[in-house]
Amino acid sequence: MVRAADRAKRPARTSVWLEGKAPRGGSARGGQPSSLDRDRITEVTVRLLDAEGLAKFSMRRLAAELNVTAMSVYWYVDTKDDLLELALDAVFGELELPDPESGEDWREQLRALAVGYRALLVRHPWVSPLVGTFLNIGPHSMAFSLRVQEVVRNTGLSLRRQSGAISAVFQWVYGFGTIEGHFVQRCASAGMTQDEYFHQAMSTFSGHPQFAENYESAAGLMEARGGDTVEEMRERDFSVAFELLVAGIESVVAREALREADG
Repeated sequence: MVRAADRAKRPARTSVWLEGKAPRGGSARGGQPSSLDRDRITEVTVRLLDAEGLAKFSMRRLAAELNVTAMSVYWYVDTKDDLLELALDAVFGELELPDPESGEDWREQLRALAVGYRALLVRHPWVSPLVGTFLNIGPHSMAFSLRVQEVVRNTGLSLRRQSGAISAVFQWVYGFGTIEGHFVQRCASAGMTQDEYFHQAMSTFSGHPQFAENYESAAGLMEARGGDTVEEMRERDFSVAFELLVAGIESVVAREALREADG
């Protein structure tokens, strides 16, 4: 265990996964509760983050939920950041990764990865800020990253374009899922369904003359898109955007093949 004074003095670390410690598990030490270990601490951390959000999370709050002292938690993790990093990787373990040996088309595998990542971001809104905070090199996160690389490699894109393709698809999913997750949270905080919140917002928007032109343009887009509910509209947007990204990848692959053929 690291003392509080030592934690305050030591510089920020790059990752809990580079500490040379057993990354998960561990039995009780020094008279600590026998029911406590890293897996349980991480599990409860995820549950609290889902229920109360990142801003309200603290080691003291976690300890109260575990019915132990805050110092007991520090026998298993040195800092709050360590714990958040463990929680981040734990939820990446929820993703179902396509089998690279299944023979399934890369388009379907890429879609499965995109859909799963989006759902993860919506299900756990606190993940979005942490993805950019930590290196995200835990075993589950790395498994996801490697599978993404394998699928994009199977597109036929040249090696120099594969990183850009990964960014195009998964940074788009990140943005889409983050906004969706925040909207879901906002609706829940307001005590309204997504449809109720959306219709109230649109009614307020349309009632102001200075927004008349914007509203007319937005209304035309929504009518052309179709969908009777927020969920239906969102799914159509997601599907069309994904199809456009796939079409872009296919176009670049075809263009590269043509250049090779022309010598």
